[in-house]
Amino acid sequence: MKVLILNSGSSSIKYQFIETETRRVLAKGSVERIGMKGAILNHQRHDGDKVKITGEIVDHQAGVEYILAILLSHNHGVIKDRAEIEAVGHRVVHGGEKFTGSVLITDEVMDKVQECIELAPLHNPPNIKGIRACQRLLPGLPMVGVFDTAFHHAMPDYAYMYGLPHVLYKRHAIRRYGFHGTSHFYVSRRAAEVLGRPIEQVNMVTCHLGNGCSMAAVKGGVSVDTTMGFTPVEGLLMGTRCGDLDPAAVLYIMGQEELSLNEANAMLNKHSGLAGISGVSSDMREIEQAMQEGHTGAKLAFDIFCYRVKKYLGAYAVAMGGLDAIVFTGGIGENSDLVRASVTSGLEFLGVKLDPDLNAHRNSVERAIQAADSRVAVLVIPTNEELVIALDTARIAGER
Repeated sequence: MKVLILNSGSSSIKYQFIETETRRVLAKGSVERIGMKGAILNHQRHDGDKVKITGEIVDHQAGVEYILAILLSHNHGVIKDRAEIEAVGHRVVHGGEKFTGSVLITDEVMDKVQECIELAPLHNPPNIKGIRACQRLLPGLPMVGVFDTAFHHAMPDYAYMYGLPHVLYKRHAIRRYGFHGTSHFYVSRRAAEVLGRPIEQVNMVTCHLGNGCSMAAVKGGVSVDTTMGFTPVEGLLMGTRCGDLDPAAVLYIMGQEELSLNEANAMLNKHSGLAGISGVSSDMREIEQAMQEGHTGAKLAFDIFCYRVKKYLGAYAVAMGGLDAIVFTGGIGENSDLVRASVTSGLEFLGVKLDPDLNAHRNSVERAIQAADSRVAVLVIPTNEELVIALDTARIAGER
């Protein structure tokens, strides 16, 4: 089945067009700056052909029209008719407690996704815009919603509940949800394949480290805990997000600095993390460069980042009753040998030992990087969330 995958953001749409039988990416690209001057479509075909188109892309429907047009283009496209698109898979960030897996999009499903907006006010609205645009432009085509939160839905209640009055959970569904679920699902399955072991017999910690960062304790293929919480702010230090923080500190800062709710939210999400601590950048590559040049703020940001990953590794090994594998993915996880070395340093007591030469390659090639005498496998596995969405979409659309 040929499936179009859309990931709609507030001012962007990322896309891939995948043939699921062969798992071949026929084309991929992005529409950037939707609703702004200088909107751009970047498109790449499977044979390496690339094109960049600028234009007036006023909304998400216009963005999807551009994507369909380039897929049909005589010079740069990969199909001759819209009918060759057999289904559309949409990434949806938040499914709340309503969705435990991927679903065929219906009017009832859209109503429930709409209800989740208050849980993800920055993410679900553009996801919905992308779906609505496709429904108008590709009427009657089966569409599937794949939720970032779904993989973590199996967490036990003692892992997802907060120490707040229980009535707040009943009224407002305040709990840990977790995110990056599609990534954690993919790399955990792929890790088991690489190890040649049934996933039901493997305890692993998956580390999705990029501008946004999260970790998951995956026991027997099931997410039993994860670092992100009610929102993606909780957990690890990230590019611009603060991660774990005493909530009373936020109240204190709001009082001292006279911050509004919106200003406090922006501080936690946009001005903290690596960027806020280092004063240099939210990009780990620039942090590492500045650190090596002697910048103390960059060194502190790097150390905090790696320490938090290491701390959660230990906690999750205990939570699962043992550790068989660690998986690094995401832009930082796949490319930063310095981060991987720092995170795993001193974990020999858990059976973790890197091979420095295998770890040294700074690229996104799938490989094992543990030493020969390491009891725990350490893997670098590039994530492939689009493939997960495509396969789920093909399966569900094919069951109609």
